[in-house]
Amino acid sequence: MYKTKDGEEIFIIDGHTHFWDGSPANQKNIHGAQFIDCFYGYHNALSPKENLWPKDKFDKYSAEQMYNDLFVDGPDDMAILQSTYLTDFYKNGFNTTERNSAMAKKWPNRFILNGAFDPRDGERGLDELDELAAKYNLKGVKLYTAEWRGDSRGYKLSDPWCYKYLERCEKLGIKNIHVHKGPTIIPLDRDAFDVADVDHCATDFPNLNFIVEHCGLPRLDDFCWIAVQETNVYGGLAVVLPFIHSRPGYFAHVLSELLFWLGEDKLLFASDYGIWTPRWLVEKFMAFELPDEVKRETGTDLTLQAKKKILGLNAARLYGIDVEAQKKKLAHAEAVAAE
Repeated sequence: MYKTKDGEEIFIIDGHTHFWDGSPANQKNIHGAQFIDCFYGYHNALSPKENLWPKDKFDKYSAEQMYNDLFVDGPDDMAILQSTYLTDFYKNGFNTTERNSAMAKKWPNRFILNGAFDPRDGERGLDELDELAAKYNLKGVKLYTAEWRGDSRGYKLSDPWCYKYLERCEKLGIKNIHVHKGPTIIPLDRDAFDVADVDHCATDFPNLNFIVEHCGLPRLDDFCWIAVQETNVYGGLAVVLPFIHSRPGYFAHVLSELLFWLGEDKLLFASDYGIWTPRWLVEKFMAFELPDEVKRETGTDLTLQAKKKILGLNAARLYGIDVEAQKKKLAHAEAVAAE
């Protein structure tokens, strides 16, 4: 658990992590290589030099490596495993619920397992979602609207079939809908990540929470104007946070806009592991202060209370986690392991 210089504990839930296999052995075609290479490009461009990984480790890391990076060397207390199938690019999928479930099964007190769906799977996919929810007790799903499927190069959240899946999520108690709406990734199409469809479904499904991963970047204004109106739209800070190192001025601008429009109760910390590791992100975030001119212009501030909410309390609220009870559970598990 992360502690401030004054010894105050901060409970951290990493809202966007992956246990992927992008290795050459799993790549189905050139697009699998393009996809993981694009991720690695973001890793190289935005990471501190001392946190860069060799390419073979980045392509495929072990469960033990991930656990160590998040919870031993890293300050996370819990992490949400997000699923991204990409079965058109990878033989066994890139980051499936089944693959992620091995992590959640081995360390159940640490991981929250999210599933996925693709509305292009029709009735068969609805049955599979039922099975997935029953098997893993899902509280969330991750959607990749730009994912390729045969001749289709994406879908919209507002599509009629997607509405059927969202209706099923509501019926199954899957309340947290994480949606990738951020920078494009080769070979996927930029426009398929547009945030406009979030506006439709957030209005029509007020009982669901829509966590927009990457806050719509580079469509920040569009996202903010939607999220300020829709009380059930949240911002996931994966991709936003690494700019704290490479472009702190830009980070201050983006974060201040998010605080101005959404407020500190609707933002969730995320490392986007394994693109980035959480320790340096958390340490830089805890040390970060908005410049005075930004605070004057937007009337916002990044207080310690705001940091606590962003780093863990907001995600805990969405996923029904009793933080104090979870702290005791983790402490007990660590004590047993040490015996």
